[in-house]
Amino acid sequence: MSKTKVAVLIGSLRKDSYNKKLAKAIEKLAPADFEFEHVRIDDLPLYTQDFDADYPDTGKRLKQQVSEADALLFVTPEYNRSIPGVLKNAIDIGSRPWGTNSFAGKPASVLGISVGTIGTALAQQHLRNVLAYLDTPTMGQVEVFLQYKDGLIDADGNIGNDDTRKFLQGWVDKYVDWVKLHDRS
Repeated sequence: MSKTKVAVLIGSLRKDSYNKKLAKAIEKLAPADFEFEHVRIDDLPLYTQDFDADYPDTGKRLKQQVSEADALLFVTPEYNRSIPGVLKNAIDIGSRPWGTNSFAGKPASVLGISVGTIGTALAQQHLRNVLAYLDTPTMGQVEVFLQYKDGLIDADGNIGNDDTRKFLQGWVDKYVDWVKLHDRS
């Protein structure tokens, strides 16, 4: 049985990132035939069109990881009511130069967690707009706007609240169905 390979892009660089914890929690709830690979974005240079003639190795690595994935998972915080610059930069690098968009056609979903009461609702909306332009079919429902509180998710990805675990399991189940619906194999 082949595994479904999911490229995970986390929009936070913080060592103790709540979004990294959320990604681990999601991975634990997924079926055994789903394999998650975190795409490194902290070492990417800022995108410039000058790269189009000779892409940096880190950009080539990102494009290859995304291209080899069957599906995408974006887990992002919200900075100033939008997506973090590091995530937007990674998307710009992965989608350029024109005609080599690594994200095109790959089923995706977006979620996030924040200390704010609206979670990452606005960042997710902005990210969905970008992904729509990149021809990345993005799951619309169930949406996940979590507010981080101590004990909600530990460093190992264990969810400390039964209702949150059930909610996230329902999200994972929908995501798995979304990915299978868009299976291109």
